[in-house]
Amino acid sequence: MPVKQLAAAKTRLRGAADGGTGDLAAHARLTLALAHDTVAAARAASRVRSVLLVSSDPVVAAEFAAVGIEVVPDGPDGGLNAAYAHGAALLRRRDPGAPVAALQADLPALTPAELDAALDAAARHPRAFVADAEGTGTTLLVAAADVALAPGFGVGSAARHAASGAVALTGTWPGLRRDVDTPDDLREADGIGLGDRTRAALPVPHPRW
Repeated sequence: MPVKQLAAAKTRLRGAADGGTGDLAAHARLTLALAHDTVAAARAASRVRSVLLVSSDPVVAAEFAAVGIEVVPDGPDGGLNAAYAHGAALLRRRDPGAPVAALQADLPALTPAELDAALDAAARHPRAFVADAEGTGTTLLVAAADVALAPGFGVGSAARHAASGAVALTGTWPGLRRDVDTPDDLREADGIGLGDRTRAALPVPHPRW
């Protein structure tokens, strides 16, 4: 699960945590909260054996180490897909026979039950993915043991993963599909049910998203 440098992460959400003023500290707290809620759901899922974060941000590393999550720095190549490939390679070196999954770190409404259901469905295929709520992006990519993860995240990733042979999973899973990049996304995630950390990072009452 990659987490960007906080100063560069979630720029379209800036202002959502402070009523529109764009305070950088408030924005960093919200970005961390999104990741914390995603990680909490993943580590509580019964089908998840371990959670690995890939980030070179020292604040991210300290935050997650404090709650017992392993964080490794980015590899020599930059970018989201390189980070996913780096994390998958580390996990495969430790346990070559294990499946691996790439999960986006901005799923504050994700539940452990949703993730377990998606991983159950993915286990029927060599590679499988879950498209985002719009149907164009990807929130989860899973590869079976001895199958390359081959991440292709970014704009149009759902079509890219399908073209590469990954199977699109059809479960509803609203929290798993609702990644958060914009205030509208955050509003939709709130309607599904935000995790505790994300809710606490928002002012009361909520800002004008």
